[in-house]
Amino acid sequence: MANEQEAARRWRLVLGQDAGESLTLNGADAAIDAALDALYGAGPDTRSGGLGGSAPRVARWLGDIRQYFPSSVVQVMQKDAFDRLGLQQMLCEPEMLAAVEPDVHLVATLLSLNRVLPNKTRATARAVVAKVVEELEKKLSTPMRQAVSGSLNRAARNRRPRHQDIDWLRTIRANLRHYQPDYQTIIPETRIGYGRRGRSLRDIVLCVDQSGSMAPSVVYASVFAAVLASIKAVTTSVVVFDTAVVDLTPLLHDPVEVLFGTQLGGGTDINRALAYCQGLVTRPQDTIVVLISDLYEGGNNAEMLRRAASLVGSGAQVISLLALDDSGAPSYDRNNAAQLAAMGIPCFACTPGLFPDLMAAAIQRHSLEQWASQAGIVHA
Repeated sequence: MANEQEAARRWRLVLGQDAGESLTLNGADAAIDAALDALYGAGPDTRSGGLGGSAPRVARWLGDIRQYFPSSVVQVMQKDAFDRLGLQQMLCEPEMLAAVEPDVHLVATLLSLNRVLPNKTRATARAVVAKVVEELEKKLSTPMRQAVSGSLNRAARNRRPRHQDIDWLRTIRANLRHYQPDYQTIIPETRIGYGRRGRSLRDIVLCVDQSGSMAPSVVYASVFAAVLASIKAVTTSVVVFDTAVVDLTPLLHDPVEVLFGTQLGGGTDINRALAYCQGLVTRPQDTIVVLISDLYEGGNNAEMLRRAASLVGSGAQVISLLALDDSGAPSYDRNNAAQLAAMGIPCFACTPGLFPDLMAAAIQRHSLEQWASQAGIVHA
């Protein structure tokens, strides 16, 4: 009997108020039902729903769902509320922002509204963004540092060093089998050197599409760029673009500043962005250019492909990430992806958890197609 009542209760919550009066909900169940109905009970063509146009009402609703649902469900419901009820403008109210469960999608929404946020809301919005960025840095910075630093250490072992660059300890260890008793010395058949001192071992250029569809990728790319910038053995640049190009490298000390330097939305001119990035490449053999874009080109498509080929021809390592987000299933221009892949530019989506390993593989010049296959990633 108890199992039947529990099943009936769950069906009532699933069906909502359309289920009729066959089962009455009380207490917390009634509050959960009201919160669900406020969002999902409205018809697809109405904006009123149970949330109406009142920021305090929305703030109370956000507080309710955080009380009754786990964080992962809260984030899904928030996203649905933005999509179904047009709540983007409601984010301009500080009292609602204070009630929101911060996540990457919320940060993307705030960044898209960056130019229209009133002054009274900006401080609250920055606090929300800073909280998400701090959580992401805690989660992602250590794997990134370990993967990149380890691969750089391996890349730094120069096998043809000049005399002043020889690592004598490693060289002696590597040549102990060549010890000559008669001369009481070692013949150094293999010489191991330090990396080039005073210069970074790799130049990394992150070229990030900031059109609306790439919003979560912009958030993750900004955090990773800040982490990379803190690693002295690499030189990191971050360039964002829509129809214009903005170099945010001077802001890399603070990923929140990088994010607020973006302007989500607008068109896409990949060709112009790659032209700018070409100007940043001063030593192609040691440069990795990561283009983060869905490849829907609004500019000169043919010129964009020629420019990508020119970068590859110069010796730079070019990677095309169709998305850098948790979904790993992007919509993208398949024709452009196929043409870039034919040039030797690997094209695939990447989750944030795999990005450190991707950069480590790139630094060591491993086959990224093979890496993607081993990681279970489908590439173009």
